[in-house]
Amino acid sequence: MNINVLKLIAQADIVVQLILLVLVFFSVFSWAIIFFKYRMIKSAFRLSDRFLVSFRKSKSLSDVSEAAKRHKASPLAAIFLAGYKELAYQSKSSAENGWTADRTDSLNRALLKASNTETARLEKMMFFLATTGSVSPFIGLLGTVWGIMRAFESIAVMRSASLQTVAPGIAEALIATAVGLFAAIPAVIAYNYFLGRIKDLISDMEDFSLEFLSIAERLHGS
Repeated sequence: MNINVLKLIAQADIVVQLILLVLVFFSVFSWAIIFFKYRMIKSAFRLSDRFLVSFRKSKSLSDVSEAAKRHKASPLAAIFLAGYKELAYQSKSSAENGWTADRTDSLNRALLKASNTETARLEKMMFFLATTGSVSPFIGLLGTVWGIMRAFESIAVMRSASLQTVAPGIAEALIATAVGLFAAIPAVIAYNYFLGRIKDLISDMEDFSLEFLSIAERLHGS
């Protein structure tokens, strides 16, 4: 039997059509997020590598500051700028010589705040991928159940259990299941991939924060 998918969707029950519309929305929006997040995370790694090269070649923090401003999309550059700003504030507000525990705590808080901000930026919209991956199969299942119910209703009305009678309802059910999986599978794969990459960036930010704190203590220590 030759089944026209588009014709089946056009002739489907309004409930099934609405379910398919919701699933298409989840799928399209998920793919938009996937492309956006891929470019953003790839850029974050690339610019962070460039910034680290400048950071380790520079002879002073002021030189690093110029490099950081050129690589603002890098999480490491953002953390450096926050730390550099805190050091400048401490230098202006305190005439105390040497490095103290209070200054260490203040700098550490500034670095942690910047790191949390960058983490939140990297994780933005990840919740939608997670939601799509977990909810779409169940929405598709709802369409499946509804399609099967229509198939049984057709049997009762036509008083026939032939394939021609039940095929449209079963086909609707299978289409809803397929679209639900089509929306969920890429979202789950992308979510797990991005989560791993973001964890790598978070680890890099933690390491850089410790390195920056160590350099600050060494430069300003007594």
